[in-house]
Amino acid sequence: MGDFNQSVILEAIRRSGEGLSRIELADATGLSAQTVTNITRRLIEDGLIAEAGRIINGPGKPRITLRLNAESHFSVGVHLDPAVMTFVLLDLTGRVVGRMTKRTPDKDPRSIVDAMARTIDELIQEAGIDRALVAGVGIAAPGPLDAEMGTVIDPPKLLGWHRVPLRSVLEEATGLPVMLEKDTTAAAVGELWTGHGPADDSFVFVYLGTGIGAALVRGGEVVGGSSRNFGEIGHIIVDTEGPSCSCGARGCVEVVCTPQAIVEQAERAGVFRDDREGTDVETLDERFTQLCERAAAGDVTALHVLREAARRLSVLIAALTNVLDVDRVVLGGPFWARLSEVYLRELPVQLERRSATRAIRSLPVAGTIVGDDVGAVGAACVVLDSVLTPRASDLLLEE
Repeated sequence: MGDFNQSVILEAIRRSGEGLSRIELADATGLSAQTVTNITRRLIEDGLIAEAGRIINGPGKPRITLRLNAESHFSVGVHLDPAVMTFVLLDLTGRVVGRMTKRTPDKDPRSIVDAMARTIDELIQEAGIDRALVAGVGIAAPGPLDAEMGTVIDPPKLLGWHRVPLRSVLEEATGLPVMLEKDTTAAAVGELWTGHGPADDSFVFVYLGTGIGAALVRGGEVVGGSSRNFGEIGHIIVDTEGPSCSCGARGCVEVVCTPQAIVEQAERAGVFRDDREGTDVETLDERFTQLCERAAAGDVTALHVLREAARRLSVLIAALTNVLDVDRVVLGGPFWARLSEVYLRELPVQLERRSATRAIRSLPVAGTIVGDDVGAVGAACVVLDSVLTPRASDLLLEE
């Protein structure tokens, strides 16, 4: 209970932004004034929070504002994408204080882990912080994962990654605690941490990376699922007459909605003037950027391809939101910024047609407030989240 109450106070201070006085903390948390005093004294002694000046609010004794000590702890976030690895360093408030990107060297797990460890060292050294202040490393990786074992299990876009014990090998390589999370789940954690939604916030996060995944936030917490693999949506059918999929079906998300699928549709439509095919990572990224730029410039064919992609994605999102009955939809990931103009214009209209609850409400659709680095930022927030955020499950007694 003591640890839970401490987390409640830390979370209240973090979410306030400007800090809270002890009286305001008691009002915000429902804890007694004495409990707040005892816990905040301990947190100050531990260096997690600090007194940040006095405020005078009406008659009586001035109140002392308490804020997180931003430089008391840091966390590293790594987003492992088949195309590029993104690294961020966050302080205790979730502010990004360092960032690096590296092209994913190849699909060999050892090469990737070595590159991760070197870049994490570079990131910490460049920021000039004491390594002892780094609480840990969060990795956002494509699923499916074995969360308990910290293992990556045969992700579709990382060939050769068969039951790779990523958590343990990176811990050995860096000497830091490591937490492994699905990229979609990490992105939703990042959105929660940096956003200021209500305590009972609920939304579906649709992640647009090399692959496409989803995450669910319910009651202000990310729902991981029984095996913490919620959001494996690649083989949901969104176009019954679409291309054949490796699973044996037609028109799955994997072969219709991913960046590679969209580029292939653009190539078939004649958007590009040469006959190259965007199969390798660099060519795919280049082609995708060109497609979005041409659509923005008024190229009718390119715009049609993106509108069709949005229509198909809306079938997926409508299925998710109709089943899960959430308050809103958030989209993000490394490919999102290039699609945002068209998708934010098309998706709300398409979803309105398909929404089971359209008679009683509209379903807001928005892009992430974190930006392209939402996976890496979210991974770092997973580490901070484990330290600061209260969980009702923490109150359950184990037999």
